[in-house]
Amino acid sequence: MAVQKKAKSRSKKKKAMRQVSQGCAYIQSTYNNTIVTFTDLNGNTLGWSSAGNCGFKGPKKSTPYAASIIVKRAAERVKESGLKELNVFVKGVGSGRDSAIRALNANGFHVLSIKDVTPLPHNGCRAPKPRRV
Repeated sequence: MAVQKKAKSRSKKKKAMRQVSQGCAYIQSTYNNTIVTFTDLNGNTLGWSSAGNCGFKGPKKSTPYAASIIVKRAAERVKESGLKELNVFVKGVGSGRDSAIRALNANGFHVLSIKDVTPLPHNGCRAPKPRRV
């Protein structure tokens, strides 16, 4: 007779949400995608969202509409932590930059500052040859 072993079911305790009133929002907007991350002032991630995570595929991922939906989804995830005031850091050259910042305002966040942290080369590596269309 085969004796079946009972698998132990471990129930993971849900992590208690920290109450944070002030934090940072990092918006990375490239030609192909937009990613939004909310952190506390120390840089610990509270919640994030991206275009692919929200169900957008292909060229729709880099649109301004997708950026507003991404911010809305990420804002829902961090509402329990009590985040109200944000310092916004924007990186990249994509089309979702402006609409993501507007969506932050529309979702009830008080934007304290907006800083562009797009990396600029100081004549680093050689640029690729221009694309011929």
